[in-house]
Amino acid sequence: MEYKHFGHQHPLTLYKVQAGQQFQCHGCHMPCHDSIFACWSCNFFLHEHCGNANRYVKHPSHPEHALVLLPSPTYCSSSYLCNGCGAPGSSFSYCCPMCEVDVHVHCAYLPPKVTHQAHQHEVFLSFKLPDFNGSPVHCKICTKELNSKHWYYFCEKPECGFRIHTFCATNEVKPGLYGDNEPENQAQVQIPVCSQPQPTAEDVLAEMFKIQMQLQMAQQINQIIGSTKI
Repeated sequence: MEYKHFGHQHPLTLYKVQAGQQFQCHGCHMPCHDSIFACWSCNFFLHEHCGNANRYVKHPSHPEHALVLLPSPTYCSSSYLCNGCGAPGSSFSYCCPMCEVDVHVHCAYLPPKVTHQAHQHEVFLSFKLPDFNGSPVHCKICTKELNSKHWYYFCEKPECGFRIHTFCATNEVKPGLYGDNEPENQAQVQIPVCSQPQPTAEDVLAEMFKIQMQLQMAQQINQIIGSTKI
């Protein structure tokens, strides 16, 4: 069965990865396991969850605008820095062109809460680190400093003070967990942060038109300002 993905010019076929085979996903640059979408003539591969990622999401980290899935960065550098984890990316991203927000696909679908063997309580995803009077906050797992601009997981119990990087929190969680990957009767089913109803095509078109109009207005204002300075 062939599958057409907007990020590749050729049809893809679903393939079950065999033991000992090694593939890298072109969507997130992570190793591929289980099932993949493959174009064998181009050696183009996608995780099944990357290939099925929603084209648009309303993400709680950026409620102002819907994020659009792009197959490659639109910046001159052909790369971006993820607003979620701070790491660079050069492939798929969820993007808000108006606000220059860019998020890895796997970061966009981080579970809102996880359990970690290093802590006795569940830890919850947060998008902004509070100000601790200028004092640095360090990850309890890797001991490196947490960046106030990036997401992290924390324990809600004030006496714990347990805060960790998103990667440190989820390295025990299956990458790209989309909520329906686990049996419904399993005790700890992780629900992705983007599991709320997705915007309709009309919503997205209206949002993109609004962004386009705002960009055109900004360009016109810059032209007017520039002409007055001559």
